[in-house]
Amino acid sequence: MSMNKVIHAAFRRDLDRFLGALSRFPDGDASRAQALGRAWDNFDFQLTKHHEGEHEIAWPALRAMGVADTSISTFDDEHGRMAADLAAARGAMEQLGRTATRGDADAAAAAMAQLEASTVTHLDHEEQETEPVLAANPDHPAYKQMSKQFSRRSGPAAAGTFFAWMDDGASAEERAALRSSVPGPVLTILTALFGRRYRKDVAPVWAGTGGS
Repeated sequence: MSMNKVIHAAFRRDLDRFLGALSRFPDGDASRAQALGRAWDNFDFQLTKHHEGEHEIAWPALRAMGVADTSISTFDDEHGRMAADLAAARGAMEQLGRTATRGDADAAAAAMAQLEASTVTHLDHEEQETEPVLAANPDHPAYKQMSKQFSRRSGPAAAGTFFAWMDDGASAEERAALRSSVPGPVLTILTALFGRRYRKDVAPVWAGTGGS
């Protein structure tokens, strides 16, 4: 399992969490609305940054490893649809944060369902096209350069949040893949020291929901 697939699993997990939480949202619960808003801000940031990184770093590397331009163009089209759905979900979640009404929770759930549909469609397609290429080219110079570029994109605080988020609710297979990509001591320091904000502000949002 590539690091990319571990990241994708975290996106899928959060989308499922949001849909479950919104379906159970208690009318007028401003505290819960604010908590979901914190989780949403993290998800929104992670998805946006991930896709920006793909355009900047991953697509050139994948082309160098033999992924067809037609596939990359399709990925870009899918990103465009996802960006529109992400913006709609962002607006719906902001509205829920202001009102905390059951009706706005339903509207946010509908927007989230649309975002999940476009996101999962893209993630499935990207994995189908790229996972075999990544698995077949672990020593390709473009793969190594891509990994280095991604590792340099974030400072310790952002990296700690990123890894704490990926680890939260991950399966045993996903955690094993994560630890095979990042040295254990480095991962421990990042999540324990620099992932504290995620563990304090976001992880509790999902505690006891069956999603973490």
